[in-house]
Amino acid sequence: MPEVRMRLQKYLAHMGVASRRHAEDLIRAGRVKVNGQVVTVMGFKIEPGRDEVTVDGRPVNEPERKVYVLLYKPSGYVTTVKDPQGRPTVLDLLRDVPGRIYPVGRLDYATEGLLLLTNDGELTLRLTHPRYRIPKTYLALVEGVPGAKTVARLRRGVELEDGPTSPAEVEIRRIKNGRALLKLTLREGRKREVRRMLAAVGHPVKWLKRIKFAFLTLGDLKPGEYRYLAPHEVARLYQMVGLSSPQYKN
Repeated sequence: MPEVRMRLQKYLAHMGVASRRHAEDLIRAGRVKVNGQVVTVMGFKIEPGRDEVTVDGRPVNEPERKVYVLLYKPSGYVTTVKDPQGRPTVLDLLRDVPGRIYPVGRLDYATEGLLLLTNDGELTLRLTHPRYRIPKTYLALVEGVPGAKTVARLRRGVELEDGPTSPAEVEIRRIKNGRALLKLTLREGRKREVRRMLAAVGHPVKWLKRIKFAFLTLGDLKPGEYRYLAPHEVARLYQMVGLSSPQYKN
């Protein structure tokens, strides 16, 4: 399996050392070393599990107890640890979860649905890396009804400002009052990708919900509710991204 590298400030945040912004301050101040060498370059990348990282001389280690949470994110919450605008974050819904955990990827403020959160930095990195092509499935209510050519275009890939999207699995589930409910499965993790690709083909999103991540579904969860992953679910996620199964008990 090829190496997977992570920006140093992101690694520090995933390990619970500090928020991403504070981690950048630590790096600029020369308080972070990689393999014994001070690093002050903001885009510096490390290989988790192989490179030795210290902050103020103390090694940065994986948290002793890993936590894996599946949340039904409601709309009206941001997928960050802290929001400068003071909006509620997904962590406000998880006050009883022990330790610091972080979202695996993002759902935007208006989007609802399945969101994973964990303190397992290596698993997070691989689940969000396009190399592993983890499928994510959405329901999208759009303006208008896409024709056959538009659906084919979505399935081939849509040209966006940051390059073409990968092919998507697309089907029209329902048509009502001049709007279509689409089911889409993507294997990338670009910012606001579903909304941007549907806007690009002339069918802007009115409502969006993620219903599946990898093999995981929302089940009976209601908006704002969450559950811990079962050990066999964590092991299966590890298998999907080429990692050895952890010793995990929920």
